[in-house]
Amino acid sequence: MNGNYTGGIASAAQDARAAREPESDRRQGLGVEDIDGLAQLIAQIKQRESERDASRRELQLGEFLVEGWRVPADRIAALRSLSRTEVAVMRFLGWGRANKDIASLLNIHENTVRTHLNNAIGKLDVDGSRGLACLAGLLFHPVE
Repeated sequence: MNGNYTGGIASAAQDARAAREPESDRRQGLGVEDIDGLAQLIAQIKQRESERDASRRELQLGEFLVEGWRVPADRIAALRSLSRTEVAVMRFLGWGRANKDIASLLNIHENTVRTHLNNAIGKLDVDGSRGLACLAGLLFHPVE
């Protein structure tokens, strides 16, 4: 048997299916009865894709951009609530700087650095300065 014979059967089946479809569906080429349901499904797919892609995008924290894969999803809203100075202090903390060094670099008093760190601990709901240092390291420590 040659390929033409099999193709003829497939073609006949397609013709029979087309004869059973309403003329409007064949004209539009849809074959879908619920256009609104399809539109909702497409919107849901696009929303999920954008949420998935959000984890890959950069996140603006204060003056700094943080790579999206570094940011824990459950901390995004809390991180956005930080002030510019709190983010700057966290950045230096993530680089392993001491409070005295951070104060010198930002030209503020060491007690002010402690205040910013305590405010960040409260806003981010982490377990003390170690938890904040771990999160800061995750966000800002250079990856090589």
